Amino acid sequence: MSDLKKMYHTLQQDPFPADMKLTLGDQELVFKKRTWEIDGETKGLRYGENPDQPAALYELARGQLEVGGVKFIGAGQGLVSALTEEHMLQAGKHPGKTNLTDVDNALNILQYLSAKPAALILKHNNPCGAAWTDEGVAVALKRAFEADRIAAFGGAVVVNRTLDLATAELINSVYFEVVAAPAFDADALDVLKRKKNLRILEIPGITELESLSTTPFLDIKSLSDGGMVLQFSFRNAILAVDDFLPAEAEKDGNAFVARAPSKQEADDLLFAWAVEAGVTSNSVIFARDGVTTAIGTGEQDRVGCVLLAVTKAYIKYADLLASKELGMSLFELKLKAIKDPEMKAKLADIDRRTEEARGGLPGSVVVSDGFFPFRDGVDLCIDQGVTAIAQPGGSIRDFEVIQAVNEAEPQVAMVFTGQRSFKH
Repeated sequence: MSDLKKMYHTLQQDPFPADMKLTLGDQELVFKKRTWEIDGETKGLRYGENPDQPAALYELARGQLEVGGVKFIGAGQGLVSALTEEHMLQAGKHPGKTNLTDVDNALNILQYLSAKPAALILKHNNPCGAAWTDEGVAVALKRAFEADRIAAFGGAVVVNRTLDLATAELINSVYFEVVAAPAFDADALDVLKRKKNLRILEIPGITELESLSTTPFLDIKSLSDGGMVLQFSFRNAILAVDDFLPAEAEKDGNAFVARAPSKQEADDLLFAWAVEAGVTSNSVIFARDGVTTAIGTGEQDRVGCVLLAVTKAYIKYADLLASKELGMSLFELKLKAIKDPEMKAKLADIDRRTEEARGGLPGSVVVSDGFFPFRDGVDLCIDQGVTAIAQPGGSIRDFEVIQAVNEAEPQVAMVFTGQRSFKH
């Protein structure tokens, strides 16, 4: 093994103490470090954000914070931090920080998607693909995977229903690092254990996630100077379709009102807004029929975020065609096309069909984690065949944005959420 590869296999010595206390005013929270007995050894987190960063996982063991008359999540309500050896059905290369924070962010999203079987694939703490459907978790996972099979490589799969054989077989057909579910069918677990390095986590509390959806936790952001910013965690105000607000604005005495979404559009907006809770800002999400069709993350400007999402959608659509029809990725096809005229023709055909299909975006709805400061981002969405948009509202140019959807043919629907969903 090369010296460079060794860093990914080297466990960091955990220098952190067994407990931690946090005192806020006259309230005290006591945390216990989480370790596991694996292969006859006591092990904590494999490492932190990067292989040369020692890290530790702490679970709230005693206390419940109350701030401003609001009770926070307390001891005994842990999920990822409460994982024991019993829940590690297979430790694989036991988890590091990013493995567990990916699963944690999946639970952050799934708390708003309890109504249907749902599946998420996460990478670098962002969803690559997400889907929910009454047809079950296997169908949901297949759709989530096909939404972005490129980014899914090496990701974490999390579902909110018992994981069955069909879902396990799909997981094993691809390289994933982590799979988490509230429970596993015995035959599904047998299949998953064939991948010896796969971390298999059973988290029974996934079935109770909805009960946590309105209770905040203490969200701590550490600064590079050692300081800390404390805040209430994000609490989604849109838990049902009826929670959306009409998109209305006034300008110079004129009233501007957007079309209300259809039932299907509203259902998709509700789904996409739930996923939005786990996406790095600035972000927009395109979704159709309970599946993400594009996710744009981490851009500094909103129109750039839309452009990123659209560009990714076209790439993912072309890649899916190449995979299904030729058994190779889009990038493998592009490499072959350099020297092979037949492959070059096939690539041109796939590119043509991708453009004609507009990356599979027509019929999608869009949610945006912040308001559209100008109509340019909305116009770009409309150009891709979007039928409905949800956004916080509150811009001085709300009237201009509503004008954009009202001028579209056919007219595009819009609603406001009345809250921003930034995540940094």
